[in-house]
Amino acid sequence: MDSSTNIETTHEFPPFFKIYKGGRVERYMTPERAATGGHLRAPTGLDSETGVQSKDVVVSPDSGVSARLFVPKINGPDQKFPLVVHYHGGGFCLGSPFMKVFHNFLVSLASEANVVIISVDYRLAPEHALPIAHEDSWAAMQWISAHSNGQGPEPWLNQYADFGRVFVAGESAGANIVHYVAVQAGATGLAGPNIVGSIILHPYFGGKENDKMIDYMYPTSAGFKDPILYPEVDPNLSKMAGKKVLVCVAEKDGLKERGVSYCETLKKSGWNGTVGFFESEEEGHGFFLLNPSSDKVGPLMKVMVDFINQN
Repeated sequence: MDSSTNIETTHEFPPFFKIYKGGRVERYMTPERAATGGHLRAPTGLDSETGVQSKDVVVSPDSGVSARLFVPKINGPDQKFPLVVHYHGGGFCLGSPFMKVFHNFLVSLASEANVVIISVDYRLAPEHALPIAHEDSWAAMQWISAHSNGQGPEPWLNQYADFGRVFVAGESAGANIVHYVAVQAGATGLAGPNIVGSIILHPYFGGKENDKMIDYMYPTSAGFKDPILYPEVDPNLSKMAGKKVLVCVAEKDGLKERGVSYCETLKKSGWNGTVGFFESEEEGHGFFLLNPSSDKVGPLMKVMVDFINQN
């Protein structure tokens, strides 16, 4: 065997991953990931501080897609909570709801907003080329929707989720997936859940120039004409499910303008809903995950909580 296959790289996309000559994928361990526990798995169970309970569920035995469920503190029998379907960020190639950095954020959101959350562990690129992440996420939404009548396979969803008030939420690449799922739900007339709105945090969409990492992970993309990357070219955009969207950006995020552009695109699309916008000053991309002690996390959390709880 050629020894160079284990030491020579063919592609490098820091801070995400590199590909060796033999095809092996190695993800970078950045100081930020190490410091935030982005690589560490968080245990499920009862969070003693908030009363939030969590557990893992299998969504599709065939694909291996699973999810983590969060239920807020229960104060009485027959209590139902709004349902948030969450898709994590990580450039479509990193992350999992099982990781400490996402788990802690979702425990906080479940507690603060008093919601049930199910966060989908879709398959990652480059091992699973895009749009597999989007397809997994849509399939998961259909599986979740099967619980709308209280007869689905997961008891917590049957018992605690109010399918009359459903939200989709995600950050970065996960925000891109949120948009995709909401459009699919509206365009196909997804039966069961009433999707009230979408929370789009620090979204990733295509830019004015080709993204080489996206090109590598998404070889079948139509480029600037791809509706997954460029919502403005999606003929189904006006059919997006929900009556409201909250777009959140950060002042020092290199992707900020893509979030701003997404707001403008929605407003011009003919979609019959309201678009809210919130900017966190002096913070960067995903700061609420990377620096959860920031004093800007509280205001961002409040905006999300208010968005969920207001009619």
